[in-house]
Amino acid sequence: MLQFIIQGRGGQGAQTAGNILAEFFFQEGRQVLAYATYGGARRGTPVSSSLRVDDKPIRMRCDIEKPDAIVCFDPSLLAGTPVLKSASAETLLLINSVYPAERFAELGVKRVVSIDAKSIAKSHQLGAMVNSTLVGALLGVLAYGNVALLRKVVAETSPVKAAENVAACLEGYRIAREGGASHV
Repeated sequence: MLQFIIQGRGGQGAQTAGNILAEFFFQEGRQVLAYATYGGARRGTPVSSSLRVDDKPIRMRCDIEKPDAIVCFDPSLLAGTPVLKSASAETLLLINSVYPAERFAELGVKRVVSIDAKSIAKSHQLGAMVNSTLVGALLGVLAYGNVALLRKVVAETSPVKAAENVAACLEGYRIAREGGASHV
């Protein structure tokens, strides 16, 4: 079973990223369980989206305790957050940041990838909406090769600017696959 936690702030698209990933894995024929948690329903408050993926029905309904990957839309959310306590030696931490992965070494997570998703999103006229870019980067780091399905799902799940979201997603995927993102 694959387990992902996506951390962000309201309005950044963390919940949408979880939905895109859920749809991608569902269309691959996998079983999916996705849910979001958030405090005050307003822009800027912390939001978390959780996703489980398996080849067989998922019966586990508790919080994710040992994620395979944590995707962080805003590195300020990492300071003192309990989600990092759940990270194991194998957990991937994907961070949207202009800083290299080495900058986050003090967090104690061994596998860190940093990608400037905000700049990529802006270059595709998406403003600060980094969800498509980070979805692509996550699947790129995890070496998922079904790019045609990724392109299809992002286009179908983007309420506006479908072509721009697909382009940002594929750029995030490419950068992660080519090692252009920072790795520790």
